[in-house]
Amino acid sequence: MDFATPHGPARVHLHRVEEPRGALVLGHGAAGGVTARDLVAATQAAHAAQLSVALVEQPYLVAGRRSPAPAHQLDAAWTSVVEQLPFDDLALLTGGRSSGARVACRTAAATGAIGVLCLAFPVHPPGKPEKTRLSELDAVEVPVLVIQGVSDPFGMPPPAPSRTVVQLPGNHSLAGDLGALRAAAGEWLASLT
Repeated sequence: MDFATPHGPARVHLHRVEEPRGALVLGHGAAGGVTARDLVAATQAAHAAQLSVALVEQPYLVAGRRSPAPAHQLDAAWTSVVEQLPFDDLALLTGGRSSGARVACRTAAATGAIGVLCLAFPVHPPGKPEKTRLSELDAVEVPVLVIQGVSDPFGMPPPAPSRTVVQLPGNHSLAGDLGALRAAAGEWLASLT
């Protein structure tokens, strides 16, 4: 399904469950799509927790561009899509991998999310720990689960009072242990809905 946004059409792949307890909206990484293995595993975990899932492709990706749009455009498009999704009466969780996780964090309050699932949150650019993006995580006022590879060159966020960090084998791709990713995400999602 395509949805109009202020920055062009976004594409949404809906994966519904019967009698959902809530809904999870996930965004992709800067250079990838919604078929990334960790997003597929998170979708499976959400289904096991009886959540419907919407995988959102940002307008720049739908238009065939490789470089992501500026943050304010990503956030505006994301918020517009979330407002149009057919999940009106459901508890809403948001999240994504890498860049998509950043978008979900920055827009958590605007979308009314009750939790944010971050897969491979890019704490800083590789080799540049002084350029931290922790403020985006710290600003989220609802529970956050970060699933991060122990050797991720984008860094490891610290746990915080409303933030759980699960470290898995592997790097930024999170392909090292998809079973553990499904288990961690599924338990956390079930606890919030």
